[in-house]
Amino acid sequence: MRIDRTHTGWLIASCAILGTAAVLYALGRPAASAAPMGGTPLGLGFGIVGFAFMIFAALLGARKKVPVWRLGRAQTWMRGHLWLGLLSLPLILFHAGFRSGGPLTTVLLWLLIIVVASGLFGAALQHFMPATMTREVPLETIYEEIDHVRAQLRAEAAERIARAKTIAMPENPDEQGAAAQGIEPAAALVTFYEREVKPYLDHAPGRAALVDRAQAERAFAGVRLLVPTELRDAVDDLENICEEARQLTRQARLHRWLHAWLLVHVPLSIALILLGAVHAVVALRY
Repeated sequence: MRIDRTHTGWLIASCAILGTAAVLYALGRPAASAAPMGGTPLGLGFGIVGFAFMIFAALLGARKKVPVWRLGRAQTWMRGHLWLGLLSLPLILFHAGFRSGGPLTTVLLWLLIIVVASGLFGAALQHFMPATMTREVPLETIYEEIDHVRAQLRAEAAERIARAKTIAMPENPDEQGAAAQGIEPAAALVTFYEREVKPYLDHAPGRAALVDRAQAERAFAGVRLLVPTELRDAVDDLENICEEARQLTRQARLHRWLHAWLLVHVPLSIALILLGAVHAVVALRY
């Protein structure tokens, strides 16, 4: 989800809500010696609205699980998840009077801070990552198809090296020496394929020469100097195959970055909602 002009309305509304809440807090906060803010009517109002915003943000996950529920547009839910989830932090701080309180409220406050911070980190990733993906992975493919595409690249490289061996063989060698001279140019390419290209395509570690694009270009340039003209196309094909494999690796890495933050955000969000409900029941009952 990109942060663009479609968020303008949410930004204005969020600023208006935050400004109104700040004014109400400034006018209605109790004196230092009075009861805690959370026990006042205004404090309870802040807590109820803040917790309601957290529940709304959490319901986005439920909507994604059941996409047939047409409860508003998905983009509206995403924007609401971002802005109302962000607003929940200052509202809960107003509710608490900027005090951590007991152990449960301290845990809740830190959970909320971490959840909001991880959400902002995820929003930043979703805003900038598509442009990064387009710039660095022009050959982007469907993520679930990456392993299948890698297998195709390995098969294509093996087929290309097999054809290169055939091209390098003389058609009618008159003697053993002529045959040897015909095989020798292909041997350099075959050796490079066996030592560098094939292990790289098979995910073998330590193939830094092909992992880095600049080093890979130098390596392939060196191979071109060792092979006859008729094998230059084969070298180009292998270089293109390695470049596509390199982009697939980059895409997988960016994809993991794009989704890894959810491993923190989602579990802590669930814990926050559950403990928040416990806190609300205990506070209202006792």
